[in-house]
Amino acid sequence: MIKQIKKILYATDLSENSAYAFRYAIDLAQRHDAKIVIFHAIEPVPPYVRHYVMPFEDESEWEEKMKKEQDQTAKRIRERLENFCKRESQTGIPCIDLVSKIIVKTGYPVEEIIRTAEDEECDVIVLGTHGKGFLMETFLGSVARSVLDRTRKPVFIIPLPEKETGISVEGI
Repeated sequence: MIKQIKKILYATDLSENSAYAFRYAIDLAQRHDAKIVIFHAIEPVPPYVRHYVMPFEDESEWEEKMKKEQDQTAKRIRERLENFCKRESQTGIPCIDLVSKIIVKTGYPVEEIIRTAEDEECDVIVLGTHGKGFLMETFLGSVARSVLDRTRKPVFIIPLPEKETGISVEGI
């Protein structure tokens, strides 16, 4: 038996293609009377950066500064996603009614997408990918490919169309 779709995880990298994929998440939510959880992962500062910074800064001060920067970045991204949803609602798309939560976390995108889909009890995952190149990895993108390979949930991967969409998460 096919599980009912009641909650959709829409993962965005804030690109034009992920904004385009959002329309698919909206359509899916409307068809199944489902709610959408919007998710974005902020990649952590790579470990090698610490190696270059530590000789010049106290480790605890640097950790505190990085935490504060990540919190501020997450807040700005959350606000921009809320504004994107409000703009979409003005065009007749019922974004505000369908979105139940906006989540921004620091972590590696693939792991965080899969973890959030589980934690939020989402039934499906929707994400966009770049439609460039001939190789499978290039066509799907590394994050989309990895999510598809590692999750047990259905995944909708939306390629960017050839023509201009006019949809974007403005200001990001």
